[in-house]
Amino acid sequence: MSFVATTPKPANETTIDNDGFWPAVSPSDARAAMRLDDGTVTAVRLRQALITAMLEVGRDLVDWTEARLAEGHKTLDDVPSRTVIDGKSMLLHSYLQAVYCYAKASLIERMPDYDMSAAGQRKQEALADAPADLRRDALWAISLIKGRARTTVELI
Repeated sequence: MSFVATTPKPANETTIDNDGFWPAVSPSDARAAMRLDDGTVTAVRLRQALITAMLEVGRDLVDWTEARLAEGHKTLDDVPSRTVIDGKSMLLHSYLQAVYCYAKASLIERMPDYDMSAAGQRKQEALADAPADLRRDALWAISLIKGRARTTVELI
């Protein structure tokens, strides 16, 4: 039997401000959405992963963003959305999905399981494809924002 104590998750993490067009991101909301409530990911590590993800998504959407700014939309909230779910636009849901997926992919790659017993090795093998799957999901969310159909291509 083993016991590993983890630091409890931070009570209130400050929101990460964005560039003005894209919304701020709440580390607490991200932590809940990515199922990181167990305290193994520190506030600093999560914040860095989210900032990097926000930069990646912003880079992937720079042309789309510039086009919306040229149309006179000052923020993402100003851009008309075909769909609103749970009081939020499809664009906002997709943006957060992309950010969370990129951030979690980064965290998984940089935090391999420290338990290298047989059970730990099996768990690590199960996570081996997770970063690629998360990046795929992020790209699909970005495609949804851009209004592009998503495509899966497999080599034969």
